[in-house]
Amino acid sequence: QVQLVESGGGLVQAGDSLRLSCVVSETVSARFMGWFRQYPGKEREFVAAVNRGSGHTYYADSVKGRFTISRDNSKNTVFLQMNSLKPEDTAVYYCALAQRAILSTLHLPTAYNHWGQGTQVTVSS
Repeated sequence: QVQLVESGGGLVQAGDSLRLSCVVSETVSARFMGWFRQYPGKEREFVAAVNRGSGHTYYADSVKGRFTISRDNSKNTVFLQMNSLKPEDTAVYYCALAQRAILSTLHLPTAYNHWGQGTQVTVSS
């Protein structure tokens, strides 16, 4: 069973930075890895994704220019560097792995096969 383990969440002030990490427990064939976030009582929303082969990246408009997704395939790890954090970035952040997603579905949680347990990010004003 593939496991994804996130780390790096925490409590920061507006304008600060955080770096989330997600380690995949084993080497699996997966085309994309992504980050989603979830507000209380809301559906998970897409944040960013990376093509594990090419390194091409994709972002939600709300985080473009502030967040950077990257991957280290040698360590089965994906990162989310979050800069200029805002209170509205407060959420539980999840990493996810998509084995056969296509570009047009990257923003959909249903495109991803495996999920981490989530890590809380809280940004105070």
